[in-house]
Amino acid sequence: MDSIVLRGLRVVGTHGVLAEEQTRPQPFEVDLVLMIDLASAASSDDLDDTVDYGEVTGVVAGVVEGEHFSLLERLAGRIVEVVLGLDERIATVDVTVTKLRPPVPIDLSSAAVRLVRSR
Repeated sequence: MDSIVLRGLRVVGTHGVLAEEQTRPQPFEVDLVLMIDLASAASSDDLDDTVDYGEVTGVVAGVVEGEHFSLLERLAGRIVEVVLGLDERIATVDVTVTKLRPPVPIDLSSAAVRLVRSR
């Protein structure tokens, strides 16, 4: 299966268990791998034969910015739901959601959750 790989989508959102995380926006990074048959697009050079990754990133950014979850696991799950709903040709979504500055009492540069879901 072919794939579209989208790395390093940085979006500010309010997700977390702590009260401050639910009110203070913080940076998140999203990486996506969309498994899809790209044979038609590889020969046609036509956007209609593939998934528009501009649309994908816009929808994902909207989830991170506009919705609020306590857990990274739920945020990642919501992203998978939305992306699979965009185009029935997407067979699998592999998403990693990274909280770039997790509020823990030790030096930790990031915390991430990765989900892989197929139709």
